[in-house]
Amino acid sequence: MSDEKFDIAVIGAGFGGVYAAHRFREASLSVVGIDGASGFGGTWYHNTYPGSRVDTDSVDMYSYLFSREIYEGWVWRERYATAQELMEHINWVADKLDVRRLFRFDTWLREAQWSPENGRWHLETDKGDVISCRFLVMCTGNLSEPKPVPFPGLDRFKGEWYTSNRWPHREISFKNKRVAIVGTGASGVQAVPVVAQDASHLFVFQRTAHYAVPARNGPHNIELQRKIAANLADYKESVLARATLPTGQEDRKKALEYTPDERRARMEKQWAYGGHGMAYVFEDIGTNYESNEIAAEFVRKKIREQVRDPEIAEKLCPDYPLGTRRLILEIDYYDCFNRDNVTLVDVKCNPIEEITETGILTRDGTLYPVDIIIFALGFKAFLGAIDKAGVINEKGQTPRDIWARGPRTVFGLMTPGFPNLFHTTNAGSPSVLGPLIVQNEFHCDWIADCIAHMEREGYATVEATDEGADIWSGKSAAVSENMIRRQVDNYMVHVNADDGSRIFQPWGAGMSTYVPEVRAMTARNYEGFAFKSPPAQ
Repeated sequence: MSDEKFDIAVIGAGFGGVYAAHRFREASLSVVGIDGASGFGGTWYHNTYPGSRVDTDSVDMYSYLFSREIYEGWVWRERYATAQELMEHINWVADKLDVRRLFRFDTWLREAQWSPENGRWHLETDKGDVISCRFLVMCTGNLSEPKPVPFPGLDRFKGEWYTSNRWPHREISFKNKRVAIVGTGASGVQAVPVVAQDASHLFVFQRTAHYAVPARNGPHNIELQRKIAANLADYKESVLARATLPTGQEDRKKALEYTPDERRARMEKQWAYGGHGMAYVFEDIGTNYESNEIAAEFVRKKIREQVRDPEIAEKLCPDYPLGTRRLILEIDYYDCFNRDNVTLVDVKCNPIEEITETGILTRDGTLYPVDIIIFALGFKAFLGAIDKAGVINEKGQTPRDIWARGPRTVFGLMTPGFPNLFHTTNAGSPSVLGPLIVQNEFHCDWIADCIAHMEREGYATVEATDEGADIWSGKSAAVSENMIRRQVDNYMVHVNADDGSRIFQPWGAGMSTYVPEVRAMTARNYEGFAFKSPPAQ
């Protein structure tokens, strides 16, 4: 069977994939899109669990900014859009851009093999599609591939069980059911208050207490949307040029440059406003342990004030520096632990031993009988979805092989040894620490411009060089050198087992430093990349 031939394949139908398909088609490239889900949404398609919503302000930090028609045409219903509204929005955008016909859904990429003989990627899907393309763009997201459930015995559990990151698209009732939620990261914290309303009893299994601060959700700011829309191109450029700071944190100083009363007032103001600003409330909160502890203890005090049982409150208080793991936005989470039908189970002290036919057994022999288990365990960050897609170069290597000692990229967009392969918003870019939709726009624009450069110059392939990866890794390491976050174990930090060296995987200094570096190296004739002409016929 002969290959279907395209100029470019876009893997993933989330916010990045939709824009990529549009942008590349506008550049007169033939495009095919592939996604394993049944429709648009990307990670949101799979994460429609109870309470799921974005945790950045939709109107200014989680919107497309490339089109005034699209930006003005959708009025968000809330400050933080729900997963359901995000699904509605992306489908509306896909139809506005007329990209639906470019995508093949319910189709998983199972192998992508580079062929140097013809300078093309050869793809095979689980549906039997055989496709070849010049360029392969992985818009698969940095947090999309689920971690597996690690507990033995799940196969014999007689109740229902679900994972937050592969939530079924059907109604699930918790009414009068005993429910367990395992995991208290962002997904678990969002789900707990919603499930607690209906469950006869909810057991919350917590290994690590995380900092959760008020979201202060409400109607979205229509006046701000109008102001942004009036000068959308300028606003987008300002997002690319400024530090990635939440609203209200632009004028901050170091903690000890404020008086104690000024510090307290600043933190109270941020607490009342809600959002991620608490992790940025002082200029040196991310680099100075003393400053960090001031804000961390402020949040712990708030937790103790909300949770009536002092013992439970202490278990909910984190013991690591604030902001070194992703800050969680909560809506009524801590109040749930004042309810008679909610029990906190500390599995750091008393780990889960196994899943039984009737519930969850912990190491001390306690059996928690439940009818439904929800596993909120997170994702295989950065390369998880690329691993699953079976991406292999001519030497039989995967990107993970090249990343064995930490991310090895130029701009977070290309990995040495993988010609014409791009991976948007990945490690080496601001990634999970930046505004993801505008990052996707920036990356896809760069890819389209790079391809246009190749067409003008007659090049067949582009590849990140080892020297370029060395340069970029050095720049990335320099901007994260003094970050407290790099010293705390979390999914953003790669630790080499042999020497304990720690690599902070995203670009740690925000868009305001990342974008100028990318533009400067690109202007220097694509420094860090090697182009090749097609072989002579």
